Amino acid sequence: MTSHDRVWRKSSYSGGGNGDCVEVALNTELVGVRDSKAPASGELAVPSAAWTTFLRKLS
Repeated sequence: MTSHDRVWRKSSYSGGGNGDCVEVALNTELVGVRDSKAPASGELAVPSAAWTTFLRKLS
């Protein structure tokens, strides 16, 4: 699956007006993370289980 095939969502914490935004694309196996200002610059892909653990640690 390429970056163009995914549905990217902007973080609900983004939007402070300074342009610093994170987007994520969820998948059953991997989660893509990228900078919304430069989507063509690439993405970080992490296993879904690791993403879930990361989010739990934040809360």
